[in-house]
Amino acid sequence: MFSSRPDDRPRDRRRRLFPLSLRGKLIAQLIFLLALVCLVVGISTEVALSRFLLHQLDDRLTAASERGQHAPSRPGGPPGFTGFPGAPPPDALRVFGQGAGTLAMHVSSDGVIAAGVLKLGPSQSVRGEPFDPVSQEQVKQLSALPPDSHKYTLDLGGQLGDYRLVSVRDPDGGVTITGLPLADVSATRWQLALVFGGVALGALLVAGAVGAVTFRRTTRPLDRLAHTAAQVSELPLDKGEVALSVRVPEVDADPRTEIGKVGVAFNRMLGHVDAALAARHESENRVRQFVADASHELRTPLAAIRGYAELTRRSGDAVPPDVAFAIGRVESESARMTKLVEELLLLARLDAGRHRVYEPVGLARLVADAVADAHVSGPDHRWLLNAPPEEVTVLGDANQLHQVVTNLLTNARTHTPPGTEVTTKLLSTRGQVTLTVEDNGPGIPPEVLPEVFERFARGDTSRSRAAGSTGLGLAIVAAVVAAHNGQVGVASRPGRTEFTVRFPAFTLSASPSPGARLRA
Repeated sequence: MFSSRPDDRPRDRRRRLFPLSLRGKLIAQLIFLLALVCLVVGISTEVALSRFLLHQLDDRLTAASERGQHAPSRPGGPPGFTGFPGAPPPDALRVFGQGAGTLAMHVSSDGVIAAGVLKLGPSQSVRGEPFDPVSQEQVKQLSALPPDSHKYTLDLGGQLGDYRLVSVRDPDGGVTITGLPLADVSATRWQLALVFGGVALGALLVAGAVGAVTFRRTTRPLDRLAHTAAQVSELPLDKGEVALSVRVPEVDADPRTEIGKVGVAFNRMLGHVDAALAARHESENRVRQFVADASHELRTPLAAIRGYAELTRRSGDAVPPDVAFAIGRVESESARMTKLVEELLLLARLDAGRHRVYEPVGLARLVADAVADAHVSGPDHRWLLNAPPEEVTVLGDANQLHQVVTNLLTNARTHTPPGTEVTTKLLSTRGQVTLTVEDNGPGIPPEVLPEVFERFARGDTSRSRAAGSTGLGLAIVAAVVAAHNGQVGVASRPGRTEFTVRFPAFTLSASPSPGARLRA
């Protein structure tokens, strides 16, 4: 059971959050840049508008302060003003001509304070109390303002909120504080922010949609380029002659555009690959033809050498012992070389992909015969067979399939010590025939395991070579299995080596008419 490393999890989350395609990245960058521009414009507009509105409010505040200073006062104080116990009755607040919401506070030279917020404007009739009272805490905040005629912003809390205030000293030695609310300025700023935010959001959505359509049309040649690359990747470039006719369309190979330059380079690369594949195929054909011709030509002299050696050995004339030994070695090596030539010739034929005649083959009987032959050839090993009682049929060449089983059993006998148990299993399930040859020998070294099906592959000395080997047995197994649309694999560790061969099963429903043969 596999699990992802902890370091991969944040990366996977980032991949889910952020787009991976070029089109998605371009759209995301476009929206980000537009959002950044909208943010900068919005902040700049808010700052400029705030300064403009505050400047207007300061002008109104200056005018209101001047009206308050020059307005006549009435003795007795109007109802609704805020006074403090123990203080003499204050003069009336000078609020004539002021607008609603104006805050007025007068501190006389004797320290008597009168403060209030005007309810009504100058054009409204005064009935009842024209002022809203100001709390003692708010009076303390207002009293802390220096009478320097500068404008200050103060949060008075409660229902008053933020006020723009100015404190000036009167000619009689008192202090008059005038304030205007910032509620209208804040409301205007919020209204602008909401309108601008809505417009910016709509603009981002429209830009994203238009950008998606535009980028999709612009990057469509890249999709066609990827489709061409996918077609090339599906070609069997490692087998036989390959007609690499796939190219990028001319419309996507215009060198005047960036994508066109990629298309031109891709077509040029495909041309080089096509030429290289053709040269490689021609070279392989020459090598195969040479091997086939050499193997075919060597068969006749090898047969003659072997025949003369047997004739000499069978003659009744007495020969010296060393000559008899030499003749025996000549006969043995000629037989071994003949086998090598036959295997090379078979591999050359399989590589050439010549038409083969395939017919239904009973694999159960074939495997049983091969195991019986292996028992005779290697009596020091324990040979076990596990096969179903019914016949298992595959479509193929009986001689080549017999050679596959024989080579696997010979490989197990050759590279394991006496007493090794070799088990051959045959199983047919779900339209597939599986053949396994397992032994409990020393195993295949890990560094040799990936190359066991290569030609002339050799293991180290840990696997015995007492019977000799050409190094082509497992290569023939792989080539024959591939020619029969099968698969072959190996798994090995000390004490267990298993070769697995899988063929497509041949069912009666798909069988040809009696006597018919299939050409592959």
